[in-house]
Amino acid sequence: MDSGNPLRERLIDAGVELVMTEGSASLGLREIARRAGVSHGAPRRHFPTHHSLLSAIARRGFADLAHRFAAAADPADSPRARLRALADAYLGYAWEHHGMFELMFRHDLLDSESQEPSGGARGPERPRLRESTLPLFAHLVELVTQDREENAQRRTGPSHEAAPPPAVTAAALWTNLHGIAELRARRSLQLALGASSSDGGDPLEPLVAAVLDAHLGRVNS
Repeated sequence: MDSGNPLRERLIDAGVELVMTEGSASLGLREIARRAGVSHGAPRRHFPTHHSLLSAIARRGFADLAHRFAAAADPADSPRARLRALADAYLGYAWEHHGMFELMFRHDLLDSESQEPSGGARGPERPRLRESTLPLFAHLVELVTQDREENAQRRTGPSHEAAPPPAVTAAALWTNLHGIAELRARRSLQLALGASSSDGGDPLEPLVAAVLDAHLGRVNS
């Protein structure tokens, strides 16, 4: 948080509240300014573009998700258990805060080269939104690497030597989880799995287990 610029933070706070309660489509500059209690021209004095303000709001989402990851995974657990905890945290966040989740992964924000001012009168240069995803992905790669090393002899499926690089496996795992999150948010997943969840259990439980088995190999008991 930029404690030296309280108005900037107030605008971001207003945007976070909006996206959490009304979804990503509600994030117009005028509405954010109104919620923050400032004139509709005030955001331009702190953010060069609408995208730069949206990116600052989305970075709050990545920070929140990182805190959830840290709280979910017990360092004493196995890498596989921590990966499962992160998967559950990711899917839980996407379900509970889908408006923010959508904003965090908007291509036009992640790919923008002009989201933040480059120093000077408007403040210090800030990292691009894409960079907010890198620590989370690096942690996923680290856990995939640890899991592979720890359990290479206890898994069925591709051998350690034949497996793709950990970064590729982590990316494939992330892709699957993101797809589950999006299909679930659109109720398509519930429709497809409805018949298989008649026992009243969580339909995501076997699905996430199958995703982990597919990318990491099944653990032999």
